[in-house]
Amino acid sequence: MDLKEGWLDRRIFSDAEIYEEELYRIFARSWLFVAHESQLPKAGDFLTTHMGEDAVIVARQPDGSIKVFLNSCPHRGNKVCFADAGNTRRFVCNYHGWAFDTGGELKGMHEEYCYDDNDIDRQKNGLKQVSRVGSYKGLVFATFADDGPSLDAWLGDFRWYLDMLLDNEDGGTELIGGCIKSVMNANWKFGVENFVGDAYHAGWTHDSGCRSMNNGEPFPPIDMENSYHASVNGHGWEFGTEGVGDLFLLGRPKVLEYYEKIRPQMAQRLGEMRSKIFGSVASASIFPNVSFLPGISTFRQWQPKGPMEFELKTWVIVNKAMPDDIKDEITKGVMQTFGPGGTFEMDDGENWSNCTTVNRGVVTRHERLHYRCGISRQIEHDTLPGIVYRGQYNDANQRGFYQRWLDMMENDKLGAMPNRPEPRLTGVGDTRDLPGLFAL
Repeated sequence: MDLKEGWLDRRIFSDAEIYEEELYRIFARSWLFVAHESQLPKAGDFLTTHMGEDAVIVARQPDGSIKVFLNSCPHRGNKVCFADAGNTRRFVCNYHGWAFDTGGELKGMHEEYCYDDNDIDRQKNGLKQVSRVGSYKGLVFATFADDGPSLDAWLGDFRWYLDMLLDNEDGGTELIGGCIKSVMNANWKFGVENFVGDAYHAGWTHDSGCRSMNNGEPFPPIDMENSYHASVNGHGWEFGTEGVGDLFLLGRPKVLEYYEKIRPQMAQRLGEMRSKIFGSVASASIFPNVSFLPGISTFRQWQPKGPMEFELKTWVIVNKAMPDDIKDEITKGVMQTFGPGGTFEMDDGENWSNCTTVNRGVVTRHERLHYRCGISRQIEHDTLPGIVYRGQYNDANQRGFYQRWLDMMENDKLGAMPNRPEPRLTGVGDTRDLPGLFAL
């Protein structure tokens, strides 16, 4: 691939060897989303998920901290927990009854007398701990990598954008209503690149869905002069600045009224620009495999299950301080738009599946894919951090995502990877204090 020229090699969407390298170089070394703190309010609360294809347990500890460890017994490798979530004191393997506490320490085994004194050291045979765990304003991340950037450095200047979702009102956010899982016969990157920057497809692919949700009204027009792509080390947010587009697409007038009511406080909290961005037609992704629609409130993770299959996990994210009736309106709106049976979700899934299958053809796979849209529209903006391009119809964030993908696939050492761009918010504890980069 050549991102400066704007083209991709189609083999990255189906080649089994490239996929295996992704599991090692991308998923075993990145900071990956594993939970929201609201899912684990009490000691003993846990959930199970995956980091790449590695099954893990995320558990709240008695001291309030969160640990992440492999969901695999060190005896024969079986899962020690088959539940999606719950509260427990022990995880016990079905096979031979090895039992572990919520910190992953081995506490006992079935017929333990059969082991002689020197056969086993309990301290060395607990569940393998994931190297580092961190959280940012409610989102919990973990990485298998012992070295490399901290979570704050990994998110970098993208925190300025994330705070529009996570910190637009006192109290922060929570995930409500459980998790919905669906499986698609498509490569995981198609979902991420769609959300990181592909506004271009919306007015065409989702035209009928939009009209069905909004009394026959088409997709809102895009203002190419006052809309942008912004990317930071593969994370990306494409957006308008009109403040209402995504809220309109949710099809719930009460939610639109709620955000209009709190928008002045949002401007005071995050600055005028961010109060105009939130709620606009927008989509975003956190590298490598989390995406969300600010304003529509779907929050999702693309879990790889092979080069041509992924599991999509979706949640509804809301502000904790919202009244219950607004949370209920948002939940209904998300299910009608971006749930598995939603008006928009079905359109996308069919396209991604077809792209994956068709790109695999023995002749087709050697043809380039075009990613040059807006390639000459990069600008310097006095308020917006990151690599910024003007115009929401653009491939800029997709190029940024694949550049980061390429950086990780090519570099053996995380510390050798370049920052794209050089960070400007290093040392800034909270972006609330930064209405714009002009303040630096």
